[in-house]
Amino acid sequence: MKYWIPALTVLALAACTSVKVKPVDSSIAMKHVCIHTNPAVTVSDFVMVMQDGFQRHGIAAEVYDHDLPASCGYVVDYTALRSWDFKPYLSHAEIRITEHGRSVASATYHLNGKGGLDMSKWKGTKAKIDPVMDELLASFH
Repeated sequence: MKYWIPALTVLALAACTSVKVKPVDSSIAMKHVCIHTNPAVTVSDFVMVMQDGFQRHGIAAEVYDHDLPASCGYVVDYTALRSWDFKPYLSHAEIRITEHGRSVASATYHLNGKGGLDMSKWKGTKAKIDPVMDELLASFH
């Protein structure tokens, strides 16, 4: 009987979501970003959710595959990983913004223990990444 409380505590902690954000500094006048396509990412709506997040904060976002367009001062690189538990779901994501190779901002979303028994692990990409984008771009309204 006394062992089930620590076991439930471990399960609850295993289901925690970890979000770490280094937001864009308010002194940066970022009006346009270029998102570099990552063909290894299989989360089909991830780029669209990022684009919506930038646009919601007044920042134009274009996507490119190979050569960096000359108009791009800020580049967004990302990764997004899925896990599977009855169906695939987003379990880890990283977003990095650079300016001429120098880090400007970054964000990481991670489901500890791949979400454990937490039913919210099956929420969609938008529900998980919108708050991350809002924190990343908090200085832009």
